[in-house]
Amino acid sequence: MNIREQIEEAERKNLSLRACLSSRSRGRLRPEQPHLIRTAFQRDRDRIIHCKSFRRLKHKTQVFLSPFGDHYRTRLTHTLEVSQIARTIARALRLNEDLTEAIALGHDLGHTPFGHAGEQTLNELLPGGFCHYEQSLRVVDKLEYEGKGLNLTFEVRDGIVKHSKGRGEIFDDDSESRPCTLEGQVVRVSDVIAYVNHDLDDALRAGLVREDSIPSRVTDVLGKLHATRIDRLVMDVVETSLKNRLESIAMSQKIYQALIDLRDFLYEQVYLNPTARADLMKTGKIIRELYEYFLKNPGEWIKEYPKGDPLERRVADFIAGMTDRYAIDIYEKIFLPGTRF
Repeated sequence: MNIREQIEEAERKNLSLRACLSSRSRGRLRPEQPHLIRTAFQRDRDRIIHCKSFRRLKHKTQVFLSPFGDHYRTRLTHTLEVSQIARTIARALRLNEDLTEAIALGHDLGHTPFGHAGEQTLNELLPGGFCHYEQSLRVVDKLEYEGKGLNLTFEVRDGIVKHSKGRGEIFDDDSESRPCTLEGQVVRVSDVIAYVNHDLDDALRAGLVREDSIPSRVTDVLGKLHATRIDRLVMDVVETSLKNRLESIAMSQKIYQALIDLRDFLYEQVYLNPTARADLMKTGKIIRELYEYFLKNPGEWIKEYPKGDPLERRVADFIAGMTDRYAIDIYEKIFLPGTRF
C-alpha cells in the first residue's frame, strides 16, 4: 500500500459517512494515473496554488482599490479567509478538508480586475454576459497552462462554479445550482461569512460606516466584534448541520437572518454607495475602452485558444485575467500620449 492509498484508507475510517472521499471522485475530464503520495483532491489544491491565475489574485480588488491602503483586503486575502473558515467547518464536521480547501482556493480565479465593478462592465459588454463563477471554471478548464487547463476533478469544478449566486439564496434547494458535495456547500456559506465580515471591517477602516450604524438586529445576534461575529456564524453552521445529520449544510433561522441583514446593510452602505463606488466606477471606462480596442486590434494580445471561441469571448478572457495595476498600465500605454511600450 503506497502513501496515497494509506491516506485514502484513513479517510474511509475517519471521515463522516457524508464526506466526499477522494478515492470515490467522479474523476477528471482527461484521465490521469493516480499519484503515489497525494490524493486526487490534494493534487487539485496544489495545481490551483501554483497556477498563474492564483498569483494574480494578490493584485485584484476586493471592494476597495488596492492603492487605497495596505491593510484592505484583496481578492487573494479574501480567498485565504474563505479557505480558513471553510476548513474549520469541514474539520469540525469530519468532511474532506482537502476537497474543501481546493474549492475555496479556486473559487475566485475568474474574477475581474476592479472587483464587481469590473465584472459588471464585462457583463454589459460581452454577448451572453459574464459572471465570475463561470469564468473561474473556464480558467481551470480552458485557460490555464496555455489552454490545456488544470484538469481538476469533477467535485472541485462543481464546487467552484456553484460557489455563489450573488445576492441570491445561500442555501439553495435547487439541486442544479447547489454544490453536489457538502464540501462545496461549506465553501459557499464560508464565502459569504468571509466577505460580509471583512468588507465590514474594511468599510469601518475607510470611514464609510460607523460601529453605531450597524443595525442592532445584527449586533445583538452576532456580536459587535469581528472575531465574535465570525465565530458565532461558524459555530452555528457546525451545530445546525450536525442537528440535521448532515443532510445538507445549514444555519439556524435566527443566525441566518442576521447574516442576511448584515449583507443587506453592506449592499446599501458600501457596495451600492456612490461614495464607495466612485473610484471603481471610473474603472468601467478602462475596461470598456480596452475591450473595444482589443476587438479591433487583437494582434499579439489575444490568444488563439480556446479554439473555436469567438474573439469577444477571448478578449473578455484576457481582460478578466488582468490585475488592477496591469489593466491601468496597459490602458495608459495604449491611450495616453507620451507613454511608450
